Amino acid sequence: MKRVIIHPLFIVFLAITCTSHSYAQQLEAVQLYSQDELIKLINQNAHLERVVSDRCQLVQDIEARADIMMIPAYQFLWGDMLAWGVCVDANPTQGMFYIRQAADHGLPAALEQLGRYHAKGTLVQEDKQRAVVYLREASALGNLKAQLQLAELFIDGHGSPYDFEDLYHWLYNAVTNDSDMHQRIAIYMRELEYLMHPKAVRSAKRPLVD
Repeated sequence: MKRVIIHPLFIVFLAITCTSHSYAQQLEAVQLYSQDELIKLINQNAHLERVVSDRCQLVQDIEARADIMMIPAYQFLWGDMLAWGVCVDANPTQGMFYIRQAADHGLPAALEQLGRYHAKGTLVQEDKQRAVVYLREASALGNLKAQLQLAELFIDGHGSPYDFEDLYHWLYNAVTNDSDMHQRIAIYMRELEYLMHPKAVRSAKRPLVD
């Protein structure tokens, strides 16, 4: 039988080729998120889990889009990563800075999170009135999570009665296929009715205007 001799350099070449191919596949497997995709992940509270599942490969890209391009969804993502030490060293102060930037740019999820953090004293000092301000802004932008939390604060005696009609109006027009959420909305609406004038309740039961 004829003996086949493989040159050592050919073995090295194969190793480099296979490694390069594997690395290229790995890079191709992780694509940067589009703005719409990222907002959907944020609304599902799956954004941090996605970054981890992508093996933290996009950290530099995320930081650049938050810090240099100042894209609100990426500011929120980068802020959350810093706040909780996901794929980076934890830096809550810097994290809250970026989350506030996203809120300043009108990202509903950022406004909702700031409201929730101030309501519960998470990472920041508890401040119910400040929470109401953030949650009201997020609620006006259609964030249902913010609307429910705002209802809890109003029912507990925080906020202004002048805002009850707006909140009732938003909850009355809320759309959800979650039966538990639907029931929760109905309960909060009944609670708000006790705090409102009947005329205000009737006024609040009007359709949303596009």
